[in-house]
This record gives sequence, C-alpha cells and structure tokens, in this order.
Amino acid sequence: MPRAFAEISFTPSVLELQERHGSAENYAGFLEPDAERADRIGPEEEQFILQRDGFYQATVAQSGWPYVQFRGGPVGFLKVMDDATIGYADYRGNRQYLSAGNLQDDDRVSLILMDYPNRRRLKIWGRAKLLDAKEDALLMSKLRDPAYRALPERAVIVSVEALDWNCPSHIPQRLTVQELKPALAPLQNEIARLTAQNEELRIALTLKQNAGTGSKDTDGPDG
Repeated sequence: MPRAFAEISFTPSVLELQERHGSAENYAGFLEPDAERADRIGPEEEQFILQRDGFYQATVAQSGWPYVQFRGGPVGFLKVMDDATIGYADYRGNRQYLSAGNLQDDDRVSLILMDYPNRRRLKIWGRAKLLDAKEDALLMSKLRDPAYRALPERAVIVSVEALDWNCPSHIPQRLTVQELKPALAPLQNEIARLTAQNEELRIALTLKQNAGTGSKDTDGPDG
C-alpha cells in the first residue's frame, strides 16, 4: 500500500470525508507504519516513465490556485536519473513562465502519466528544482533531445516523494497515429493489393473493348 501517497494526500478534511462516506476502513492500511512507502522508482515504473511521450504537470501559484499543464515530447524525453529522481529539458514556449514561476515560490509538483492504449495511469508527487541551461552543460546534454534543433532554457529535476498506480476505471482507450500504424498496416496493404488488382482489370477491360470496336482494312472501290 502506498503510505507516502497517503501521507501527502490524506489531509484531515479528506480523512473526515472518508469516515463520513464509509470508505475510511478501505484505506486505513495505507497509513500503517509497516505499509509500503512507494516513494522509489522500481523497474516497472522506470519502464512506464520512459515509454511516455507526455504527461500532465500541476503546480501551485502564489495565489493558491493550481495550474495544470501538458508537457509533451518524443518518447523518453522524461528521464529517470535514479530511483528517486526524474527530469526533463524545458524548452521555450509562449514565455508566460507560469509553471516556472510557480515552482520558484513553491517547489511542490504533481505529475500524472497516462498510457491510454493500455488504460494505465501513474501519479507522481515530488519537489522540483529548476536549473538554468548554462549552469550544468553535462546535465543538459543528458536531458535534451539531439534531434530537436531548439535549445532548452532550463532543466526541471523532480525529487520523487510518492508514487501511486491509479485505477484504470473510466480511462478511455485512445491511440496516437504512431500507435495505430501496426493495426492499420494490414488494411493498408490489402487496399494497395485491391487497388493494383482493380487497375489490372481496368486495363484488361479497356484492351478488350478496344479490340471489339476496332475496324478491319478493306479495299476501296478503286482497289
């Protein structure tokens, strides 16, 4: 049971509602001293993280309002640094600096990583540190995507404090174009085969029609 997750998320008001609605007993074991902490990245979590091409990131503004942003990139752009640290290169966007500004005041961050095809979801809580790209060239070389021509402005390094695999209920099953390609390939091959076959039949029919309407050479009256 994820004790680290419960320690962060089960606030007094949450516990009060669990008690009122009869679910407190279901989650009581989460806060037991011998419950699994689930604050380290294991092989399953590492593989899942490295297969993602995006995630949702929540920060807290000075006003107290949450701000949720989708961060996307090539598969594997979110790196696993060690069993308690993840990080990614942050490139220039619309230059509003909402997440970056929030993290300068409050380093708490929450990530939700989605695997829509397999209906899986991993939640991560942590504390984020922003490093200017010029501060650590070696770190930036490990985080940045060499195929992407833009230069990152900073590194975002998250120290993991809790992990939780979420229930798959109500997660819609969605596929990206890239994920659809293997399923579509047989259909596309069949369409190509039928198209070629259709063209062969069209040519054969045209030749047959031309042969049937052709005229024979005849001698003229002066022949």
